[in-house]
Formats: sequence, C-alpha cells, structure tokens
Amino acid sequence: MSEARKLPNIIICGTPGTGKTTLAEQLADATELEHVNIGTVVKEHSLHFGYDEKWQTYDVDEDKLMDYLEERVKQGGCIIDWHTCDMFPEEWIDLVLVLRTDHSKLWERLEGRKYPLHKIQENNEAEIMQVCLDEAREAFDENVVIELPSDSPSDMDSNIERVLQWLEAWKKNH
Repeated sequence: MSEARKLPNIIICGTPGTGKTTLAEQLADATELEHVNIGTVVKEHSLHFGYDEKWQTYDVDEDKLMDYLEERVKQGGCIIDWHTCDMFPEEWIDLVLVLRTDHSKLWERLEGRKYPLHKIQENNEAEIMQVCLDEAREAFDENVVIELPSDSPSDMDSNIERVLQWLEAWKKNH
C-alpha cells in the first residue's frame, strides 16, 4: 500500500497525557501531513456506542471508525493521534511513534486535566507497565515502532526533528 502513496501515514500513540496531540499538531504545522485526532473524529461523526461516564470517554465503534478512515488513510499523509494503535491495519501505517512520559510528570499532567483519581491511577499504571509500547510492538513490525521520550519541551523539539528527518528519508525512498 505504501508504494502507491506519495506521503506516509504515521500513528502517534501513548498513554493519555504523554503529548500525542501536541506533537501531532506541531508535525502537521511543519509538514504537509494532516493531523487526524481520533477522539475528535469519533465524537464528531458518532463512531461510538455511547459515552462512559465513569471513564469520561466514548466507547469507540472500531468497525465504524475503520470504515470512516479507510479511504482517507489510503491516500497517505495522515498523522493519526490516538492512545493505542493495534486496531489499525499494519498496511496502513508507515511509522508508529509511542510517546513515553515519566509517571510522576504524567500524574501532574492528568491532574491538570481534572481527571478523576481512578483514571489517573489507571493511566499511570498503563504507562509504568508500558502497555501502549507493548501493544505497538505486537501489532507492527519492530522496524516501524519507535519509542520516544516526552517529558519536556526539549524532548518535543528533538522528537519533531527526528520525525522530520525520517519523513525526508521516506520521501526519497518512495
């Protein structure tokens, strides 16, 4: 599939609060790639089974979401921003970035979002246990999964530069 695309598709995943949306927005601003925030898409296009009050999130209908995204992603040029990546077909994706944040910093960020205590604890446990990274490694070839630190603004700058270099190399090879 990537042979026909002029631009790659990238997934930025990680525990909530690791900086996925910030990185995706900055990369979209610096490139011709489009930021696709899955949370927003799910909500705006009713691609869910309803809202879970306890977890303060939508219960995503993955089949509807994949159907909605398929034609857009086939064209290439997407930066997919979502906490997990294992629902996406491997042939859609050229690079999987898994953002990692020290759990103490993550705790502060989630408190700042006014998450309830049980949600902060759940997300911190997931980060400590590297759930998102393990899912990415199980779902995609190890050569396309990159773990990136996301603790500080300098990490963000370094991550952007690294992805821009990768993008240039991808374009040359495709």
